[in-house]
Amino acid sequence: MQQRLIRFDWAMKRLLRNKANFDILEGFLSELLEDDIVILQLLESESNREHKTDKQNRLDLLAENAKKELILIEVQNEDEQDYLLRMLYGTSKIVVENLEIGMSYSKIKKLHSVSIVYFDLGQGEDYLYHGTTNFVGKNKGDLLKLNARQKQIFGDKKVYELYPEYHLIKVNSFDNIAKNTLEEWIYFLKNEEIRPEFKAKGIQKAKKEFDIMDMSEAERKAYKRYLEDLHYAASMHESSFGIGFIEGKAEERKQAEAREKALKEEAEAREKALKEEAEAREKVLKEKAEAEKEAFKLEIARKCLQMGMSIEQVAQMAGLTVEQILKII
Repeated sequence: MQQRLIRFDWAMKRLLRNKANFDILEGFLSELLEDDIVILQLLESESNREHKTDKQNRLDLLAENAKKELILIEVQNEDEQDYLLRMLYGTSKIVVENLEIGMSYSKIKKLHSVSIVYFDLGQGEDYLYHGTTNFVGKNKGDLLKLNARQKQIFGDKKVYELYPEYHLIKVNSFDNIAKNTLEEWIYFLKNEEIRPEFKAKGIQKAKKEFDIMDMSEAERKAYKRYLEDLHYAASMHESSFGIGFIEGKAEERKQAEAREKALKEEAEAREKALKEEAEAREKVLKEKAEAEKEAFKLEIARKCLQMGMSIEQVAQMAGLTVEQILKII
């Protein structure tokens, strides 16, 4: 079946920047953040700039809502294993850029970071993760709260509400069963399909606005090129991974052979050392036995001489030479 709806990242790039379509973005964010989101304006970000090429594996969009909060939406298509820190960099950069010189820290705007990723990031079974900043007592286990004076500045908020919040959507982990209105949006993110019965805020308008058939010929060609670029980037990553995997396996075999060779040489060296040690012990024992035997013969010779036997008789009796007998006289 031919795909009828464009991808959300392409919509971020070409459609959602239009104020007439803010209600689509508001619908998605309202379901995700569980709040009635109203977008006032889009702020300068990478997706709000015109690029010479559409070959991007990451798209972002920065919005300000009616509460003067900032919302950063990022779509990451290609595997990026340090993306968790990329999220930190993105939020930190926006916080700094929106703090004017001389401004009090109390004026720092609340920031929501929404990351939509199409690769397996981290280890976890869920498709949706929410990250906040809290301070927990190391000894008492209590949660740090705002004091009375701080509440006069910030209102009746919890400490974590002052800090950026992270909303991580692992699209490929979604099971394709939309059990609530938020999951209707996740279903669309994964399948580029919106069912007639979906009731999530803004989603039916998205179905209308994201219809590929309503595109101009030039827009369809641009979108097709964008999809081809995504496929190409994925193939390049897979090829690089495959080559790296093969090279890694070859290196593993090489290391295994080296270990096997080292173990064999170590075993041979140990066997040789044991053999030399055994031969040395045998030689010492043999020399000791011969020395004891020689001493015994000499003792017999001495006793025979004391009994008055001749040197020749003693030599014959003890099995010694005449020269050996003469040495003990």
